[in-house]
Amino acid sequence: MYHVLFGTKLCWLLLCVPVAVIGVSFGVLGHGWIFLLSLLGMAPLAERLGFVTEQLSFSTGSTVGGLLNATFGNATEMIICIMALRKNMIRVVQLSLLGSILSNMLLVLGCAFFFGGLKHTHQDQKFNKVTAQVSSSLLLMAVMGLLFPAVLHATGTELQMGKSELALSRFSSIIMLVAYIAYLYFQLKTHRELYDSEEDSDEYDGASDDDEVLLGFWTSIGWLTILTIFISLLSEYLVDAIEGASNLWNVPIAFISVIILPIVGNAAEHASAVMFALKDKMDISLGVAIGSSTQISMFVIPFCVVIGWSMGTHMDLNFELFETATLFITVLVVAFMLQEGTSNYFKGLMLILCYLIVGASFFVHVDIPDAHPGA
Repeated sequence: MYHVLFGTKLCWLLLCVPVAVIGVSFGVLGHGWIFLLSLLGMAPLAERLGFVTEQLSFSTGSTVGGLLNATFGNATEMIICIMALRKNMIRVVQLSLLGSILSNMLLVLGCAFFFGGLKHTHQDQKFNKVTAQVSSSLLLMAVMGLLFPAVLHATGTELQMGKSELALSRFSSIIMLVAYIAYLYFQLKTHRELYDSEEDSDEYDGASDDDEVLLGFWTSIGWLTILTIFISLLSEYLVDAIEGASNLWNVPIAFISVIILPIVGNAAEHASAVMFALKDKMDISLGVAIGSSTQISMFVIPFCVVIGWSMGTHMDLNFELFETATLFITVLVVAFMLQEGTSNYFKGLMLILCYLIVGASFFVHVDIPDAHPGA
């Protein structure tokens, strides 16, 4: 219990969790305070979820452990989205997932390049160019899946107005899930040496601050369950309070969903990516930042479409033209940054500045979704 609850410098933020629960239960706090407390309380829970998952991976082996890290690394975003889908808040789902991708690709990767480059100024840091190109290709495929429904709706060329776009989204989601499963097989089975070479494995084992086995298998499972329950609870509070907080603070919901929520959800990835970059282990750092973006775009987004389908909710891949264009440009910028297989502080600075431009754009962007099935 000590290692799980007090093994992070963010542990004091856990005090926000009971305060938020009391505030909601007795109705003594407004939407703004509930949203803020839930947001702050979720940061250490998300970080501890990553720690417990890493502990579990020591008991399951590297292959299953890698899959567990990939799955639970984005558990916070998935839980928030499922809670929002239950309340038919489809735009919150779309914008928060888009924000997670943008945050990982620009802010997290940018900070890793920037701080790693400042510490290792004598030469450019290097990473595996092949795996980076595979991830870039998957991200471009995800952009294709999101682009066609948006363009189809914007041009008014649907075969059956209001139905073709939703059908295309569901079909594309299934294709994207198949592609992601094939990618996992490629990564964990046939071309595992590209991602998990003996040298990288030794580096990872020596690099992690939590490489000591502190939790057993069933203890880890128990803590995963407990943390997931509390994250689900705070996610429901967040979703319920987001509109009230937006009105109270006079901040657009699009900005809260795309910028603020993902920064908290990606806190663990952010810290890990920078830590590994400072230790000149860029392959691991890149795997954290770009791997998370790849999973959200190729697994979490289509998964939410399928889940919404089963719920009778018209969740689709039409993220609107402004949002889709932002993602398209971001993927292109990052793909160009990765093509040389090297990084430095200037590349990191450019990515961070790009993220500031994206943040400013969503702050002045009024989200008025068109009358389509996912609106």
